[in-house]
Order: sequence, then structure tokens, then C-alpha cells
Amino acid sequence: MAVDNSRLKGFFQLSVEERRSILAEIASLSVEDIASLESGGGMDSTTADTMIENVYTTMSLPVGVATNFIIDGEDFVIPFCLEESSVIAAASNMAKRCHLNGGFSTDVDESMMIGQIQLLGIEDLKSSSEALESRAQEIIDLCNSLPSTMVRLGGGCKRIECRIIEDMLIVHIIVDCKDAMGANAVNTMAELCTPLVEEISGGEARVRIVSNLAIHRLARSTATFTPEEMSTDGSIESGLEVISGILDVYRFASIDPFRATTHNKGTMNAISSIALACGQDWRAIEASCHAWVTHNQGRYGSITEWKQDEDGNLRGSIEIPLAVGIVGGAVSVHPVARANLSILGVDSASQLAGVMASAGLAQNLAAMRALATSGIQSGHMKLHVRNMAVSAGAMENEVEQVAKVANESGQRITQSLVDGILRSLRG
Repeated sequence: MAVDNSRLKGFFQLSVEERRSILAEIASLSVEDIASLESGGGMDSTTADTMIENVYTTMSLPVGVATNFIIDGEDFVIPFCLEESSVIAAASNMAKRCHLNGGFSTDVDESMMIGQIQLLGIEDLKSSSEALESRAQEIIDLCNSLPSTMVRLGGGCKRIECRIIEDMLIVHIIVDCKDAMGANAVNTMAELCTPLVEEISGGEARVRIVSNLAIHRLARSTATFTPEEMSTDGSIESGLEVISGILDVYRFASIDPFRATTHNKGTMNAISSIALACGQDWRAIEASCHAWVTHNQGRYGSITEWKQDEDGNLRGSIEIPLAVGIVGGAVSVHPVARANLSILGVDSASQLAGVMASAGLAQNLAAMRALATSGIQSGHMKLHVRNMAVSAGAMENEVEQVAKVANESGQRITQSLVDGILRSLRG
């Protein structure tokens, strides 16, 4: 279940141990889950060795929570795993500015994935396509003969689609993966039914694999931000000016692929970070979301859409393919991924997808608002300065001192400035 209140006021001022204790209580984590969080990575070499080949170590990244999110009437604190400063703060800030109209609203498709079978050497592609479609139920039944919890729960292969591409006949098996990401099940089904597909079509199969362009598995999120929420000083006039600037930034991203690439990367800062924290295949998600933009729009543009309504409010929406799961894969193996899902409190793959889409929308707005007002570097560098202090050689007790002096100096934050502050403090 989600949290009672996602505000967590003053959370950033607590120690790491205090934050961990609060989240453990919120999520009712087990002793084992708490221990995995305390270990700073949560995975021993034996477990790692079962996941990939030639293991010699593991690598940790910071995991923090974005706060203030209200999604479909529920409060969420959302785990992010990434190395980039200011991302979590920016997402939390935008989520806090989205409360007057009830936060984010989502609409998520069923968990349908595509398995592709490439057929070659067919003389009459149209006749073979019709033959496959007429015997679709045989193919579906064969796929669903696979011993599978997914099938027992009502999932499995639901329909067959055929596509003709040049001299190839491409068969799509459409599989309901329920609460799993489903790639392994889809791949197994595709290989299982291939001999029957070859017999019916008269073709020779080559590729038999899942498609990560999950167009039947879309997650949507929408949100409305008032001028007061968008303003720099709480006034409607300031808010309307900020909204106008944001729409200029959005328009640039919607028509220019060079801007759109960075614009969409900012959106994926949230989506990919949540995916990584929760044990998802973030590479597949990245590829799918970027491909979807071109597939859906006919060219590469913005992954989000923004407009102003008749009351002057800023309305944002996002629609992206999100093949995620809360069972199977790394979710079942990685202890920190399990703990993060418990902290997030989702009870289905669809709810996880809705949360990720909402966080992506918030992250996108945060970047656009910064670009339309103070610039992207101002807020980023205030948080990044701690990393710069470490790079300068600051010890643990010196990092916050250096950051405080740098942020209060009124000067542009550079590595040279930070180096000088550290020397001055020590001198």
C-alpha cells in the first residue's frame, strides 16, 4: 500500500540512518530487507554470480526517495537510483506544486507484450498470412500449453497478428504478462509455436524474440498546475509568466530533435532511475520510450505534451510504453529491489507503470521550469557542490562546510571556487 503522507517534511535534513528507519517503518520492512539496505548495495558475490557471467564484484549507486507525490488519490514516496545531483529534489518540488488539483492521474493498459517470429522464403505472403490468421487459435492454444503461473492466473497468449514487410512475413504473438515484465515467457512461447507457424505458413523462421516496443502496454499520466503553483513568488502574474516560458521551452522540444533528445533524457532521469531502483530492465524501457516517440508521431519529438487551459493552468500529459513487473527477474533476486518495491507500495505492474509515468512528467516539468526561469545550472550546482567538495579532497566533516560557503558566496560555483574554499577553511 502507498504511504499515508508523502510530504516527509524535513526528510532531507535527517541522517541516512534516520531516513532508513522512517522508510523501514513506512514499508514494514523485514529484518532481512533492513539489513540489505544497511549493507549499501544489498547483494553478496554469491547472489551476483547467479545473475550474470564472470562476476568479480558489485557496484553501488545512491538510492533516494522523491517525496510529495499524490497519484490517483494516493500518496507515494518513490525510490530513485542514480548518480546525478538535483534530480530527486526537482521531481519532489514539482510533485509538491501539483496538489491543488489532486496530483497526478493515470491510465495504464493491460500488460500485453509482443513476441515476433520472422518468416522467410514465402512465395505468397498474403495467402500465408490469411492461413495463419484462420488457424490462430491453434497457435494460441499451443503457446498457452506452457506450464506457467502467468497462464494459470489468466494471462498468456491472447491473439495473433501478421505483418508483411518487404519479402518477410512477421507474426506477432500478443501475450498478457500480468504482473511480470514477461520477456522470458514471451520468448519461450515464440520458440514453442514456431514449428506450427512454419507448417501453416510454408515459411522458414529465423528471428523468434520479444519486441521491446511495447505499444500494447502504454502508461499515461496527466496533471494540472495552477499559475500560483508555478510562480516564483506565489502570485498569479508571476505564474502566468512562468507558464508562458515553459510553453516556449516545450514548443522548442516538440519540433527540434536536438532539443527533444535532451528534453526526453530529462524525463527518463526519473523513469529509468525508478526502474533501476525497482529491479526493472531499464535498457528495454529506455529503448522503448524513445522508439515510441517516433513510432507514434512519425518523427522524433517530445515524449510529453503541455498546453494551457482556458483558466490559465498548465496541463501536462505523458503516454509511454512501460514493460515493468513486480514478480520475476531481478525483482525476485535483488534484496534492495524488493525493499524498494515495498517502500513504493505498489500492488501491481500497472500501478508501478503509472507511478513511473507520473514521476517522468514531474521531472520533465522541473527541467522546463528551470530553463524558463533561472537556468538549469543554478539549482543543479547548489546540490552538485557537495560532489565537487569531495573531488577537491574534502573529508566527511568538511563537505557540508564547503558547500555552505560556496552556496552563500554569490559567485558562480566552479571547481576552482570550491578548491579555494577548502584551502581557506583548512588555512
